Amino acid sequence: MRGELSEFLKSRRARLRPEDVGLPRYAGQRRVPGLRREELSLLAGVSVAHYTRLEQGHTENVSADVLDAIARTLRLDDDERAYLHRLAHAAAGSRPSRPAAAAAAIRLRPGLQRMLDSLDRTPVFVLGHHTDIVAWNRAAAALLDLAAVPAGRRTWSHQVFLSADFKGMLGDGWAEFARAHVSYLRVLLARNPGDARLQAHIAAMRTASADFRQVWGEQSVSTWSGRDYVFTHPVVGRLELSGETMLLPADAELSELELLVAEPGSPSAAGLHRLIAESDRKASAELG
Repeated sequence: MRGELSEFLKSRRARLRPEDVGLPRYAGQRRVPGLRREELSLLAGVSVAHYTRLEQGHTENVSADVLDAIARTLRLDDDERAYLHRLAHAAAGSRPSRPAAAAAAIRLRPGLQRMLDSLDRTPVFVLGHHTDIVAWNRAAAALLDLAAVPAGRRTWSHQVFLSADFKGMLGDGWAEFARAHVSYLRVLLARNPGDARLQAHIAAMRTASADFRQVWGEQSVSTWSGRDYVFTHPVVGRLELSGETMLLPADAELSELELLVAEPGSPSAAGLHRLIAESDRKASAELG
């Protein structure tokens, strides 16, 4: 995690100009973009040597007050500030997390399965800790044909960056969705620095997708929250859906439910109902 901490601090230092923080802009070309280490140290009230060690990933004896002072100087938002603290603690040393079960081996509790089945008009996805899509209901199956996706590629990362169909449905909204997804992966990595499966997943995505590598390099950080999405589905056209999440603290191998909700009475709700009905009709025809 030392490398992640170093790259994050450098990226946030580079995005600030001296005039942004009240320093004079001297004539001539600067050797580095953004603030120099010396300028940041002065503004944060820490020694240059202390900040330099931190930016190099050495976090021994770094205090929360120092991290907060640096966060204020770098104008980090709440998500970025929390990320900085987690990275610093992870770089100082952490125990590996308990190995997680593979998505294919996870069985839902009967009560959770019943809830999933009862939400027959709302697409619902059950997620593991590595963006893996562990289970889904019939409405979600109508929206995305996940059953046709090999189990090892059944993650939101693969859908966003390696599925041409999913990217096509997002259209102009793909870039924002992709950035939000990678931003959340960074949060997960900082929360679980010893998670070998998560590290392997990120490494595999960086190898498999040039788009993923580019977005990962932006060092964007944000938690996943409720978002509005617009899909252009090949069967029913435009679907405006609100994404909401529900955490699953009672299920150690699971992370959350993700629900995609249409406004009642809206064209998107009608389109979603038509899509589910068409999916059910095709399924019945295949069985018959």
